[in-house]
Amino acid sequence: MRKLSLCLVFVTAVITAVSVDVWSRSRAIAIKVGLNVPLTGDIPKVGEGSKFAAQMWLEDINKAGGLEVGGKKYPVELVIEDNESKAESAVKAQTKMITEDEVIAIVGPQASSQAVPAGGVAQDYETPMISPWSTNPNTTKDRPYVFRGCFLDPFQGPVVANFVKEKFGFTKAAVLFDVASDYPKGLAEVFREAWEKLNGPGSVAAYVSFTTKDTDFSSQLTKIINSGAEFIFTPQYYNEVALIVKQAHELGWNKPIVGSDSWGSAETVALCGKDCYGLYFSTHFAAAGAQGATKEFIDRYKEKYGYVPDDVAALTWDSLCLVRKAIQDAGVITGKPKQDRKAVRDAMAGIKNFKGITGDMTFTEDGDPRKCAVIVRINEKGEFEFHESVCP
Repeated sequence: MRKLSLCLVFVTAVITAVSVDVWSRSRAIAIKVGLNVPLTGDIPKVGEGSKFAAQMWLEDINKAGGLEVGGKKYPVELVIEDNESKAESAVKAQTKMITEDEVIAIVGPQASSQAVPAGGVAQDYETPMISPWSTNPNTTKDRPYVFRGCFLDPFQGPVVANFVKEKFGFTKAAVLFDVASDYPKGLAEVFREAWEKLNGPGSVAAYVSFTTKDTDFSSQLTKIINSGAEFIFTPQYYNEVALIVKQAHELGWNKPIVGSDSWGSAETVALCGKDCYGLYFSTHFAAAGAQGATKEFIDRYKEKYGYVPDDVAALTWDSLCLVRKAIQDAGVITGKPKQDRKAVRDAMAGIKNFKGITGDMTFTEDGDPRKCAVIVRINEKGEFEFHESVCP
């Protein structure tokens, strides 16, 4: 009888120990999501907006007691890495988050110069990545694990060309771009092709480049002014836009200057001021006059951080919400990174008719969403005012 009692005690202890171990391991599983963004470097506001949107996203998950997957709630951790607006730093950050932090998915990088090489890392390690803002086709090309939350340059270029043609009736264009950066270089090429298709060979009167870190554009702008161009298309980031526009006006240019989604930062107007009033650019959403869930996001962000969110923040929010849906649709979290990443990737690829604050999205086989572009005008209050929407 004593032997039986001892046996029961032993069995009970084993069962208890196993149960505690299983419970402890299940409790220890945290869903880690990476954020690869430029908190320093040339475009820190892009990183700031991304980080703020991510913090709001995490705040909602924490309020709900975690992220529910397969009937269980799991804590979520954000792993944020600064890519310093450099390709090599983006690759390093991507590798660290995958191999050391064991994230289940990564949002970012934003700019194509970092997103293209970082996307290669994500694909090599079979880790789902979604770039909210990279419009360069190479980011997702032949990479089943890489997605994006925005339209592509082959769509954006013709959108801008058609808008200028219809709005102003111009026939002579000038293009000014950074030849050393993937995003402006690629979009400049797409725009030139689209413009010449509309107006014929030679209709790009000046196709002028500069190099990253340049701050004096007088020689390029003088060439443009002497070319007979009727407008300038410059797909540059906010820190360069202000310099280009102001210097053009100082040289006597009084014709339109048109931009792309890289103009979408609040810093564009902060740095450019009245010189940018009345100018147009293509982008992902217009803050002024927004309604529904988009307005709710804008109002909440503005109240929390003190300024209107730009398109990068909105796209980051949508991208994180896509990641959340993919994780939930995966149906189970095993705690085994490779297995969980594969399940999340497959669920992401299957998302259809996602209702985002920057538009509805359904992923193509290449991981690119089908969605509309918006043309906005910088009004006399410095607001990004909706002008028209263009859909595929």
